[in-house]
Amino acid sequence: MSKHATPAGTRNYYQRFAGELASAHFRQAQELWLSSIGLGTYLGQPDDRTDAAYQAAVKRAVALGCNVIDTASNYRFQRSERSLGAAFASLFADGAVTREEIVVTTKGGFVPFDNVPPRGQSDFKRYVEEMFINTGVCAWEDFVQGQHCMTSKYLAHQLAQSLRNLQLEAVDVYYLHNPESQLAEVAPDDFYARLHTAFEFLEEAVAAGKLALYGTATWNGYRVPLNSAEYVSLERVVQTALAVAGGQHHFKVVQLPINLAMTEAFTHANQTLNGQPVTFLEAAAELGITVMTSGSILQSRLASGLPPIVNEAFPGLSTDAQRALQFVRSTPGVTTALVGMSQVEHVAENLALAKMPPAATAEYLKLFSKN
Repeated sequence: MSKHATPAGTRNYYQRFAGELASAHFRQAQELWLSSIGLGTYLGQPDDRTDAAYQAAVKRAVALGCNVIDTASNYRFQRSERSLGAAFASLFADGAVTREEIVVTTKGGFVPFDNVPPRGQSDFKRYVEEMFINTGVCAWEDFVQGQHCMTSKYLAHQLAQSLRNLQLEAVDVYYLHNPESQLAEVAPDDFYARLHTAFEFLEEAVAAGKLALYGTATWNGYRVPLNSAEYVSLERVVQTALAVAGGQHHFKVVQLPINLAMTEAFTHANQTLNGQPVTFLEAAAELGITVMTSGSILQSRLASGLPPIVNEAFPGLSTDAQRALQFVRSTPGVTTALVGMSQVEHVAENLALAKMPPAATAEYLKLFSKN
């Protein structure tokens, strides 16, 4: 049995829904079959009730055709990872799905804390010192703004912690979480040098069987203008991976926000490729990078009150949440639109889209012509 998702396993999952879901709901990327809608676990209180809700939501999502599950070590102070771990253990034990069928992604970089938020700055400092400084994992100067680190030792610690939380031997994608945070205190050349060191560790983790692929999960880095202090060049990031591991590198997936209010990845030519300006999605496609989106309904802010033109562009849908999600999963170049789902009711609403194909590109583009 494989420790991570496999081409055969994800294909079996996809074929299980043949005739029930739209075939275009599943997309092949990096030799895997991925659902066009993925479950995110960012929001929610750090309490037992939310833990139980996420466990139920994950089980329901998997039953309805969602095989991409995303989390991060710092989401809900590690409780999101632990909730997923409990859900996976139950699903795999029941035989509802196998490990090979599910694509699990998580992230490391930010200080995660444990179970509950810190009570003030002194509590924050004490946690960091006890967990990382006094144990020799890293030094204070390794942290940017006191909360973000991507040294090899720190990432090794965080990956091991995530695997324990998730009750898995390996994850399918491990993201550096908002690496552009480093640019608040580090010059661009130093940033890419740090990225090089992080990629060296991640390639070692791939070789050790602890992850299959790695990437960057960003918020601003890939969307902002080229002259922004937070700007990250996808071409240079891929060049960094090539410098570390050559053509066999495993930097293959990125995550960034795309939604009705944040269309930069599709509309702004803020990236360069071979000296030519291109959009982020064009650069990703040319470089062989799979794109997953965060903030697909902008933390529910796009779940209601959308203008009539959106309804016109995506007819046949029942709610604004579905329309916002349909916009993202229909964006050319997007493989999976992640959406936070901690309630089974939201799972049913969002996964109802799986029965419909994404909007045709011509229909999708009409939305831009009306703005």
